Amino acid sequence: MKRISLIIIAGLLFFSTLALGQEVYKWVDEKGTVHFTDDPGQIPEKYRDQVQKREPPKEPVFAPPTSSRPVETPKRTESDKEAESAPIRKDILGRGEDWWRATAKEWNEKYMTAQKNYESAYGGWKSKESELEASKFKPDSVKRKLKAEMKVLEEKAKDWEKKMEEAKNMLEKVLPKQAEDYGANPDWLKIGEKK
Repeated sequence: MKRISLIIIAGLLFFSTLALGQEVYKWVDEKGTVHFTDDPGQIPEKYRDQVQKREPPKEPVFAPPTSSRPVETPKRTESDKEAESAPIRKDILGRGEDWWRATAKEWNEKYMTAQKNYESAYGGWKSKESELEASKFKPDSVKRKLKAEMKVLEEKAKDWEKKMEEAKNMLEKVLPKQAEDYGANPDWLKIGEKK
């Protein structure tokens, strides 16, 4: 029995040292969920650009002193002291102001793009509608073509309107709620200059 216990303990020690040598990858999905894996192939394609790689801890290397002369340290200014004393705020998942600002900026850009495309499609749709009304004495084939073009533009306008509403909802409700839930500063969601 003791022999089996010793084999098990030795095996656990061996495999735990192997685990310490593993690289770990971390990413956060659009819902704010944090994921970890040691296999980069399991990371979804759209999150690969934001992956944080954690290398295994390295053993410290101690270098002998090269000189007996004391090293002069540069004088610190008041702004250096303030920067060091002010802790960098992060949410409970470790995401800081830059992450929240980038997310808000991304959704704002999506909103602006959707709004621009909606206005373009809606304007085209109304233009075709006016054309159709003015084509009372034109052949039916022209009217059918105009109706088909109107239908396409109407569908595009509706799709862009949905995307615009989704982005607006993210900016006005979802992101502020997530910031509150994760302990992020709500000012981080304001687009513009950092404070």
